[in-house]
Amino acid sequence: MGRLLFILVLVAAVGCASRERAPGGVIVDMKGVDRTQYQVDLADCSQYADQVDVAGKTATGAVGGAVVGGAVGAVLDDRSVGEGAGVGAILGGSKGVARGVAERQRVVKNCLRGRGYRVLN
Repeated sequence: MGRLLFILVLVAAVGCASRERAPGGVIVDMKGVDRTQYQVDLADCSQYADQVDVAGKTATGAVGGAVVGGAVGAVLDDRSVGEGAGVGAILGGSKGVARGVAERQRVVKNCLRGRGYRVLN
């Protein structure tokens, strides 16, 4: 069972890493927009978004999930504590990544709006 848990954690970590760096998420009305200036502004806004600590949110979520999962495992059966903690860590970490990515997208959108772009989503 330990090997299966390790594989699940590894798959979740790889998925989180690729998800964090996924492009897109911002839709801007490009009518009348200087595309060169937009690329400059988008790069600047993306640098601000890079300040969001996605890894920290992931770790916090994983720790919280592990605590809850371990507690649930302990209630069910003493042998389930480790498995419950592992599953809880994966789920909590995934939730932390989702929150971090959403916050990064909010930062980019707010930054672009502040620079006068019409952000559609």
